[in-house]
Amino acid sequence: MLARYIPLIQGKRLHLNFTFCAKSVKMCNGKVLTSRERYKRERGASLKGKRQLYYVHTEAVQAALAKYKERKMPMPSKRRSVLVHSSVETYTPPVINLFCLAGVPVNSRVSSKIQQLLNTLKRPKRPPLKEFFVDDFEELLEVQQPDPNQPKPEGNQMNVLKGEPLGVVTNWPPSLLSALQRWGTTQPKAPCLTALDTTGKAIYTLTYGKLWSRSLKLAYTLLNKLTTKSEPLLKPGDRVALVFPNSDPVMFMVAFYGCLLAELIPVPIEVPLTRKDAGSQQIGFLLGSCGVTLALTTDACQKGLPKAQTGEVVTFKGWPRLIWFVIDGKHLAKPTKDWHPQVRDASAEIAYIEYKTSKEGSTVGITISHASMLAHCHALTQACGYSEAETLTNVLDFKRDAGLWHGVLTSVMNRMHVISIPYALMKVNPLSWIQKVCSYKARVAVVKSRDMHWSLLAQRDQRDVSLSSLRMLIVADGANPWSISSCDAFLNVFQSRGLRPEVICPCASSSEALTVAIRRPPELGGPPPGKAVLSMNCLSFGVIRVDTEEKLSVLTVQDVGQIMPGANVCVVKVDGTPYLCKADEVGEICVNSGATGMAYFGLLGITKNVFEAIPVTAAGVPVSDQPFTRTGLLGFVGPDYLVFVVGKLDGLMTVSGRRHNADDVVATALAVEPMKFVYRGRIAVFSVTVLHDDRIVLVAEQRPDASEEDSFQWMSRVLQAIDSIHQVGVYCLALVPANTLPKAPLGGIHISETKQRFLEGALHPCNVLMCPHTCVTNLPKPRQKQPDVGPASMIVGNLVAGKRIAQASGRDVTQLEDNDQARKFLYLADVLQWRAQTTPDHPLFLLLNSKGTVASTASCIQLHKRAERVAVALIEKGRLNVGDHVALVYPPGVDLIATFYGCLYAGCIPITVRPPHPQNLATTLPTVKMIVEVSKSACILTTQAIMKLLKSKEAATAVDIKTWPTILDTDDMPKKKLASIFRPTSPDMLAYLDFSVSTTGILAGVKMSHAATSALCRSIKLQCELYPSRQIAICLDPYCGLGFALWCLCSVYSGHQSILVPPLELESNVSLWLSAVSQYKVRVTFCSYSVMEMCTKGLGTQTDNLRVINLSCVRTCMVVAEERPRITLTQSFSKLFKDLGLSARAVSTTFGCRVNVAICLQGTAGPDPTTVYVDMRALRHDRVRLVERGSPHSLPLMESGKILPGVKVIIAHTETKGPLGDSHLGEIWVSSPHNATGYYTVYGEEALHADHFTARLSFGDTQTVWARTGYLGFLRRTELTDASGERHDALYVVGSLDETLELRGMRYHPIDIETSVIRAHKSIAECAVFTWTNLLVVVVELEGSEQEALDLVALVTNVVLEEHYLIVGVVVIVDPGVIPINSRGEKQRMHLRDGFLADQLDPIYVAYNM
Repeated sequence: MLARYIPLIQGKRLHLNFTFCAKSVKMCNGKVLTSRERYKRERGASLKGKRQLYYVHTEAVQAALAKYKERKMPMPSKRRSVLVHSSVETYTPPVINLFCLAGVPVNSRVSSKIQQLLNTLKRPKRPPLKEFFVDDFEELLEVQQPDPNQPKPEGNQMNVLKGEPLGVVTNWPPSLLSALQRWGTTQPKAPCLTALDTTGKAIYTLTYGKLWSRSLKLAYTLLNKLTTKSEPLLKPGDRVALVFPNSDPVMFMVAFYGCLLAELIPVPIEVPLTRKDAGSQQIGFLLGSCGVTLALTTDACQKGLPKAQTGEVVTFKGWPRLIWFVIDGKHLAKPTKDWHPQVRDASAEIAYIEYKTSKEGSTVGITISHASMLAHCHALTQACGYSEAETLTNVLDFKRDAGLWHGVLTSVMNRMHVISIPYALMKVNPLSWIQKVCSYKARVAVVKSRDMHWSLLAQRDQRDVSLSSLRMLIVADGANPWSISSCDAFLNVFQSRGLRPEVICPCASSSEALTVAIRRPPELGGPPPGKAVLSMNCLSFGVIRVDTEEKLSVLTVQDVGQIMPGANVCVVKVDGTPYLCKADEVGEICVNSGATGMAYFGLLGITKNVFEAIPVTAAGVPVSDQPFTRTGLLGFVGPDYLVFVVGKLDGLMTVSGRRHNADDVVATALAVEPMKFVYRGRIAVFSVTVLHDDRIVLVAEQRPDASEEDSFQWMSRVLQAIDSIHQVGVYCLALVPANTLPKAPLGGIHISETKQRFLEGALHPCNVLMCPHTCVTNLPKPRQKQPDVGPASMIVGNLVAGKRIAQASGRDVTQLEDNDQARKFLYLADVLQWRAQTTPDHPLFLLLNSKGTVASTASCIQLHKRAERVAVALIEKGRLNVGDHVALVYPPGVDLIATFYGCLYAGCIPITVRPPHPQNLATTLPTVKMIVEVSKSACILTTQAIMKLLKSKEAATAVDIKTWPTILDTDDMPKKKLASIFRPTSPDMLAYLDFSVSTTGILAGVKMSHAATSALCRSIKLQCELYPSRQIAICLDPYCGLGFALWCLCSVYSGHQSILVPPLELESNVSLWLSAVSQYKVRVTFCSYSVMEMCTKGLGTQTDNLRVINLSCVRTCMVVAEERPRITLTQSFSKLFKDLGLSARAVSTTFGCRVNVAICLQGTAGPDPTTVYVDMRALRHDRVRLVERGSPHSLPLMESGKILPGVKVIIAHTETKGPLGDSHLGEIWVSSPHNATGYYTVYGEEALHADHFTARLSFGDTQTVWARTGYLGFLRRTELTDASGERHDALYVVGSLDETLELRGMRYHPIDIETSVIRAHKSIAECAVFTWTNLLVVVVELEGSEQEALDLVALVTNVVLEEHYLIVGVVVIVDPGVIPINSRGEKQRMHLRDGFLADQLDPIYVAYNM
């Protein structure tokens, strides 16, 4: 939580509880600075009187942090939601005054009908096609309104700046190769390049003669000695990869010039060290698109490359197949006497291709022509005042950029001697370049800010170095925000060792435009160096305002000199048409000269945009007939025509309409106690797009010795510093272990690869701090609840809109079946006796064990006799009276069914209870005890084994075993005949109690009368066409709801045979249920979601081994559920077992709940279940809006089966209780003869309303008595017809009302958020969400290594923001299996919430996004 959201109390410490490793219990609290003192400037004795700018930014940051408590954070200004428009052309001004159309004044008497017509004509009849799938987020999201007080540019429009003309040099070679030929033949002994080893010793000096002769040899060999199928492998113009390590400039130079002589195009790339190098795949893509087939390398380098088993170099991921050619001397052939290369004049043909990696990580090749190469060498020679035989020290990568331009190309043009300092030597000895300048009396050195910084850290060891020979110290990255501090600090230390201030020459360059500007050396007499102190706030709006250094939020930049000779430069607007900027406006620098790149190889579209830009004035007039090249550098032209660069397009992050530069943010982060907790130079800043805006992410490598506490302290201070100085929030700050960020070739961070890993969840941070609350300011407005609209108005509104009232009913029972039979079958005990007399040997039940063999069976007579014996035991042993309650604690089996009917025979009320799990008594036994107590059971019937368990010592630790009622075991009962079977006096008497725990954790028992029980069996019989000749297979738990009814009641009522498959047996034999269905050729089968999931996961890979199973017999396979149909699971199940003959139409779902256990059930007749797609956003407002499949925010919903015969359903408003129309989401109310008659008792919520069973509508039909299901859904009339010929009404269940989350005034269903989260990362096995003090808590199960845990925090936050417009408050990462699931496979979110609040989850991580 950042301070703007917390009233800071004087003297109190603000605790920032962010991500903490819960396994180590310790909580990390970051402290906000309480110190208000100004940061005292430390000055070393050696710096007396010198202003050391190196620490200026650090001081600003320290001061910002110190003042943090004093500053009142500005409240965000109120924003109105308007449309976002990408450009001026697409913007339509809002019609303010409707009556000013067509020149009609407001007060005119034009008929309002005509006016209406005019308006209608203006409006298109239907949206054009593209709009059907346009994500209309503009209507929803808050859009940043421009601040009326924001700074605006006020200067005049700038003119094109012309550089000095390119001087005419006598005897200037017509091409670079002519220069090489000249020096190679006339000055063969002149040194060209000296290579050093890692100790700093010169290992080889290449002379111009050697360079010429070896390049010739290579050119000859490439053209004449490499053949495939007797054809030469290469022809002029082919591209060749140059793969040389940074330690071997000599071989690289030979290869580069050898290719030029052979008229081949070199493509220098980095040495791939492993198959998975950062960005290596993109390099492969570049090589493939350039058609590269040959790679040149050295013997040593080739030996170090990873090899395949054949001994050849492996093909790297994404790379084309390459032939590797080693160019060491022994592999080259001597040219024949008559062979001479053609040394042509510089032309517009491609000379070489330099690669560049863009912000997004894609790699492009920039083509440089021979003419550009020559012109660039000419311009550099003139701007730097290079003269023949000068010595130059080069610390940069010689393969590209300034290292190549100065150290390989321009040096040869001027016969200079280059001392090349390898990166490996710099790592060992950061002073090496200074020592070489000193020992070789070098006149010029080409370095980066980093090299200057490193040498500062090591300079104390060296007293005797002198830099007096330098006339020019070229700082290649002089455009970076931290280069000025490096330059100043370096000068402070080395001025006493001969370094003159005026020799420091920062320059600016880009891969596309080559060198853009460079500060001239003193002897060429340029203007004095410039320094600008700019307001960071104004810069973010693209405006230049000079500020004072005392201010905290300023950026100090140095000039990068004047533009190059022979170039024209202008500054244009960054986005859209390249309009010229005003003098005080930041824009992209564009260059027109003969010395720029030509194109992106093979990419015509982006080439046109970048290399052929035509800047225009405000009036739209082109400034030149010559195209300009966009440099990707952001800056402006200051006094004395000096160029200032304030950032790069690649590092630009546009947050809420303001532009921030990644490098500036890095500089601020470094200034917070620099290098104490993180490594300098190992910080990556980039932006990711979340919810249609850029969000800033900062990733740093943490030092191994930094404690968790310190790291959080540092992270929270970085957040505050960036907030103070840049006035922008950081979305995510992550620390990763040392050396784990992907590296760029020469030690920097590979930003795009880091970003890629962040988005893929492969960064593996050790600390994460997310601050979405401060950054995300464009969430839609919270929904304002409308003043209550009465139920009458609702009905009228629906009628006016042509919407029908949402009600539907199943078939009429009286027309389907003779009522006499229904009267005969009113009591199930009578039905069983009748069946035992008429069809005694008819098999009713068949129980399978895990091996698939029959464990036990029961015919009508067997069941009757067992029930009689149970009744005798109850009356004689248990001494029970009529109406006493009996708990049946049995594993799934025939015993459970027999004891149920035994209770009915004795006139007792049975309650089926799941037995406790012997391995998990602590959690399962209390539930058994609770049901027994709440149901007021006078006796427990069970098996001997369970009876021992209930009375065991282990049980005594979980519950009080002395308070159990009488426990009878039914394993060996006396074979006595019952004197008389109890017959109820009225069908409304209680038959049994159905106890279950709802998903919200409430244990509730409902009362089922004899009438309701028989009506339930009758409805199911009619819907599924069940007769004595039928067999059905049931793989469900038999303890409550429809599972109990199908297992215990229906077979006795309808006479069909039930094949019982206990779901527990599937744990040891997953294919048991499907094998049974196949073996017995079952047409109708029932299962639960957990069974379906077990089969899908367990058998997914084994469908080939299951060929013996044939599912073509199945007409309907119904999933018994009390939730929204899980469409992805049912679809993947259908798809998976299609090969085994399962019909795509067979799988459907059922719907029941506490008040009515069977409301919908697909059955055997009637149309197939339909699927509709609804707009998820409309659903949050309780509206149902149908959309096309695949449209944005669409949610598929499957019908929950057909409404059962005798059942009526209506959709009612949850608060007003009025009826709703088709287009509304409301509570499903049900009226049916098999509704339960009421709650017996509710445990945990005594005040659960009686009106759940006796609700009446507040308007319309106020007579019918309904039961409220507690589930939200809607009805839709489909195009299909049902059995009676009527149009079919489909019921869609959306979710439980108790589980919905009320957030931001809208109604969210947990399952929708969970579905999004599970998609976010492959390692998320399961997810559950709930709210806690208005915060959304997301619990995810991590199926992977714990180092992935923190990757999930950002991904979960991103996906919930993107898809649901919600900010996640807490992300809890737990082990698999922590989220509790009930027997129906439903998540117990409230249990999970209680566990979270009681700190019982043992999480891997808890991240507080505060």
